[in-house]
Amino acid sequence: MGLKHKVVWIVFVLVLIVAVSGVFYLNRLKRQALPPLEGEIVLTGLENPVTVYRDEWGVPTLVAQSERDIYLAVGYVMASDRLWQMDLLRRVTQGRLSEIFGKDLVETDLLMRTLRMTEKSLKILDSTENPDILTALEAFSAGVNTYIEAHQDKLPPEFVILGYEPEPWKPVHSANLIGYMAWDLTMPYSAEIILHKIRQKLGDDYFRELIPDITGQHAVVHEELSGADLPDIGAVFQKATQKLDQLGAVVFHGSNNWVAGPEKSESGAPLFANDMHLGLSSPGIWYPMHQVVPGRLHVSGVVLPGQPFVVAGHNERVAWGMTNVMVDDMDFYLEKVSDENPGFYEYQGEWKAFEIQKETIPVKGQEPVEKTVLFTHHGPVISDFKGTGEDVITMRWLGYDISRELEGVYALNRANNWHDFREAAKGFIAVSQNIAYADVDGNIGLQTCAGIPVRKKGDGLMIVPGWTGEYEWEGIVPFEERPYSLNPLKGTVSSANNKTTDKAYPYHISYWYALHYRIERIREMLNNKEKLTPRDFMRMHTDYQSAMVQDFLPGLLQVIHDHREELSPAEAGALNLLRTWSGSMEAHEAAPAVFDHFYVTFVRNLFHDEMGDSLFTEYTRSSYLSRYAVDKIWENHGGIWVDDIDTKGTEESLEDMIWVTFQDLVADLGRKLGKDPESWEWGKLHTLTLSHPLGSVKMLDRVFHLNRGPYPAPGSFHTVCPYAYSLANPYHVNHGASHRHIYNLADWDKSYVILPTGTSGNPASPFYLDQTEMYLKGDYRQDFFSVDRVKESAKYVLILQNKQ
Repeated sequence: MGLKHKVVWIVFVLVLIVAVSGVFYLNRLKRQALPPLEGEIVLTGLENPVTVYRDEWGVPTLVAQSERDIYLAVGYVMASDRLWQMDLLRRVTQGRLSEIFGKDLVETDLLMRTLRMTEKSLKILDSTENPDILTALEAFSAGVNTYIEAHQDKLPPEFVILGYEPEPWKPVHSANLIGYMAWDLTMPYSAEIILHKIRQKLGDDYFRELIPDITGQHAVVHEELSGADLPDIGAVFQKATQKLDQLGAVVFHGSNNWVAGPEKSESGAPLFANDMHLGLSSPGIWYPMHQVVPGRLHVSGVVLPGQPFVVAGHNERVAWGMTNVMVDDMDFYLEKVSDENPGFYEYQGEWKAFEIQKETIPVKGQEPVEKTVLFTHHGPVISDFKGTGEDVITMRWLGYDISRELEGVYALNRANNWHDFREAAKGFIAVSQNIAYADVDGNIGLQTCAGIPVRKKGDGLMIVPGWTGEYEWEGIVPFEERPYSLNPLKGTVSSANNKTTDKAYPYHISYWYALHYRIERIREMLNNKEKLTPRDFMRMHTDYQSAMVQDFLPGLLQVIHDHREELSPAEAGALNLLRTWSGSMEAHEAAPAVFDHFYVTFVRNLFHDEMGDSLFTEYTRSSYLSRYAVDKIWENHGGIWVDDIDTKGTEESLEDMIWVTFQDLVADLGRKLGKDPESWEWGKLHTLTLSHPLGSVKMLDRVFHLNRGPYPAPGSFHTVCPYAYSLANPYHVNHGASHRHIYNLADWDKSYVILPTGTSGNPASPFYLDQTEMYLKGDYRQDFFSVDRVKESAKYVLILQNKQ
């Protein structure tokens, strides 16, 4: 063999060795953080052993002899499945994403620091009167830290890829997650500033037509109320919040819950359903868990990774589940700044100094960035985030005030009856929820739990003068005066982010309710049968029949029929699809694609010509805004937005706009899905991909299999099963049911649940996204609650020992 051939051979062997070594390294990196599922592990700090039973889906049931031990074990087990997600959410609340992701997250970090979550959380912990809660949080933190210390060389792959290690966990990090949920659930931040900009650009007439007509919304949560004892347009802010969405750290979208009482249930006991509609990404936002301390605690449901208490679920006597109230808990003030000294602002005839908050934000691979935020007594100056030009606008948000959600969730886990439930619900102020209730004694109810501001003047819709003092808050509505329903005559309660009460209620709650489509369909299905079963509730969870179609389709068909002589073959085919359609948004059907693409195109044709590119883009990112406006314009059969200002000398009617939109959508679907309308499928257009925060890097996705999909998706934002999308990015499904729970109070063991993702956040785990296909098919897993049934069904048993 010649020298040249020897060199080539040696190089080949070396490359092969490197490649094989790389494969071994990657395989080790993928799997190194997988937790043991069986056997025994020493967990320092335990007083007695804790048994961890896992079913075939990896869902843990922890059985301990004391509450301190249970929460210590919860911290350890949760960290073994979700440590990097916990750290990511912690960094979101602290404004420390730039440390691991780089400069693109600086504005996001500044926004989150402006919310002062840690400052509030420390105050809450300092003022918590129940020492058992603090003990639980300390034990949970100890369990997390024990896991971190024992796995410094076996961390989840995200830590290795991003080149950092997790810091010790503290109770304040758990408390911060409550603050983050409060921020993510607030409605006005994404709506009222956009409306302010539209008013500035186009005037009052255009502005007024965009305001929701809540007097016309007749489907209210409490049907039988029991009583009550032009500048740059926001580019910086949009980027800040979009980054959180891309990381899977944006939680809110909407939710459903409903309960059938004993007289409406085939079993003679209440039947309970909840599905909270949140961002769909991987890992999923909820961690399923079952906690047992015989004689002290027995609770099952979903936990937010990073804190130990069940947020929505049931114990031995009570079930509860949540939907967003959509309360307007945020106001914006135009401040008057001194011309002579810009460090001062006017309030009631006096000059007050701005509070200055200086932030040093570490950035990966670069020097730290120095930022400054100004505060008045109302709150932070948010103009820089919202792109409002020279106007100095501040934000008053209820989330800055002390609230007791952490104590409330702790108490819900232990509630025995309606009284206990309401006492726990008092803690919900910043996190605004309609919490549905059922108990084993046959009672059902629904409590509005929200801090509802009492304003001296106004309703919170407009940006108001901050210097006069006339638009200040005078407190919040007392808990005893917040709406609730208990055992209504019709035998059911339900909510779907819809209007809370009728006009008789003396306090203004919000403009920002969800429209009536989901709640009307839910109540139609509840009333369709005399007696309901878990199987009926499963069908309700996965119902794709649209009440919105019933409102819009007749008018659409009439306009197309009036132009029947002008139809092209493709347009005639699309018309025939709509004529014969049941109104169900099935993935394999063509008519749903025609209908929703009509809606999306209609929104663009209505608003884009007046707004222009950037303002229209910002407007469509707040999906609820356009829904209110389209509903109002359709109901009123026209309005100022209908005219196309680009067609000089012609004033279009609503019929004209519908006809042009139909022509546009057929041509566009022809380009997207083919020329023959019969071949179109909604699921080819409307898809779900469960994306990991690092999955946008294609090489990482290929190596670690981070993302899953795209899957054809049925439903839409207007169906009870809500595979929703942003109008700024149709038809990429980004929100939906983050879980589905059906609790059978006749026999807890005959309850059913499903997640869109899975128990584990580790892509190498068999429990990573292992429930996705079941979820998409509408299947469920049986959710055993009695310890005997848990033991019988356990596939894995792990003992956490207190000593060697």
